[in-house]
Amino acid sequence: MTTHPATLGAEYFEDMYAASSDPWGFASRWYEERKYAVSAALLPARRYREAFEAGCSIGVFTALLAPRCDRLLACDLSSVAVAAASERTAGYPGTRVQRRVLPGEWPEQEGGFDLIVLSEVLYYFGDTDLERMLDLAVAGLSPGGTLLAVHWRHPVAEYPLGGEDVHRALAGRDELTRLVDHREPDFLAEVYLRGRAAPSVAETEGLV
Repeated sequence: MTTHPATLGAEYFEDMYAASSDPWGFASRWYEERKYAVSAALLPARRYREAFEAGCSIGVFTALLAPRCDRLLACDLSSVAVAAASERTAGYPGTRVQRRVLPGEWPEQEGGFDLIVLSEVLYYFGDTDLERMLDLAVAGLSPGGTLLAVHWRHPVAEYPLGGEDVHRALAGRDELTRLVDHREPDFLAEVYLRGRAAPSVAETEGLV
């Protein structure tokens, strides 16, 4: 059985942010702007009550999510990223950004989150921590809740896993039903709902 390296530690990310305030070009690249627009458009509900974004980095996608959420908790393990995301989302009183180290500091939410976002984050975890992250995400979703997963498809030498790896693991979760499967040469974006029934957007609005 193939095993993968351990989860990347906080020092890796702090080094990245020490070298650049936006090391992945989230706020400057058209690729990222377009990917975020696609990701936001895939979400089946217009609005969410309680949302959680893991690994928010400097908060570019967080700022797109915030207007659609009554309450949004975003987190990152880099203190530099948390400060930048907090500043970027300061105009949204329902949004909080915290430093948390996952999976150990996964937030508890009474009644569950009706939206969990795992964007460009799961491939930083080794096998054991990935399984723990998926356990927590599934358990943390309210019935019928939405899980959005988006990941880069190209190999990155220092990452424990690849985008294809983490999406295969996600697809193996029986508690989830896939609603959207968007594939491009560069990234995967999938939407899952917790539960066996996965009505389409038209069905939820009584159009079919």
